[in-house]
Amino acid sequence: MSDQFVTTVDKKISTGRRGHWTGASMVLAGAILWGVSGTAAQVLFQRFHFHPAWLVSIRMTVAGVLLLAVSAIRFGPKPVLTVWSVPRDAVGLILFGTIGLLLVQYSYLVSIATGNAATATLLQYLGPVFITAYLAVRQRQAPNRWELTAVILALLGTFLLVTDGQWKALSVSSACVVWGLISAVSLAFYTLYPKKLLGKYPPSTVVGWGMLIGGFTMSMKYWPWAFTGASSVSSWLLTVFVVLFGTLLAFYLYLTSLRYLTPTQTSILACAEPLAASVVAIVVLRVPMGVFGILGGMCILSTVVILALQRPRQRAG
Repeated sequence: MSDQFVTTVDKKISTGRRGHWTGASMVLAGAILWGVSGTAAQVLFQRFHFHPAWLVSIRMTVAGVLLLAVSAIRFGPKPVLTVWSVPRDAVGLILFGTIGLLLVQYSYLVSIATGNAATATLLQYLGPVFITAYLAVRQRQAPNRWELTAVILALLGTFLLVTDGQWKALSVSSACVVWGLISAVSLAFYTLYPKKLLGKYPPSTVVGWGMLIGGFTMSMKYWPWAFTGASSVSSWLLTVFVVLFGTLLAFYLYLTSLRYLTPTQTSILACAEPLAASVVAIVVLRVPMGVFGILGGMCILSTVVILALQRPRQRAG
């Protein structure tokens, strides 16, 4: 990030205990909304037969438009449009919106549709492990003992989660596992890739355009008005929740929390997302998860905490 942005963040972080609790409340609320929206999406797919691609198209397009509107009101319309005047940044934004945000949203929702929200969310949280592995290869630097511990825990946790301790069978479909792993890789990509964009433009602008680009790209094949599924008051209320609360508000709260917390703190507190998804899925939807599956989820969550507490590697050029 740019020096100016970092300085601003540092000043906000130093606002004291009140600011810390404000930021913690925001990131926890955002993470819980993400987790609950995953369970809401599971209901839309499995009970009301919504298509994952259609929901991606709707949630990304609406959230993108609203985020850009918020950014324009806060920073003015010029910063929102400036990114398109720089060809390199425009190309980067398109890649971020399609390979990053669109792929992570689509793969995550398909993983839910073919499995359940708890497993899909936990698999997605393998993203930090892929980030660590990528940086280790790129920097030609072997992982330290804590990073190796995190990788081992991630592998063990994934095995326990998808098999529930049964060596010869999967506790969820292979499609759920594959799409969940794709969502983890794409999560790593969209976390690492937009560093330069976020250093030059407000996060709400970058994420807003990324959402809108991803939603428009998906809309080219799955038009928003080409709806298939069971239409009811309940299904549309769940859709509104996923779009407004599970996407727009969750992202806004998470981004705003960076004014009061360090990235390390937000990474740890964001673990509330898979916990919320798991609790809601198990309690409300009666998704079965045995002792080994729960243990596997705890292993994966522990990798996020371990990696978040490590001093970040210095990225090459």
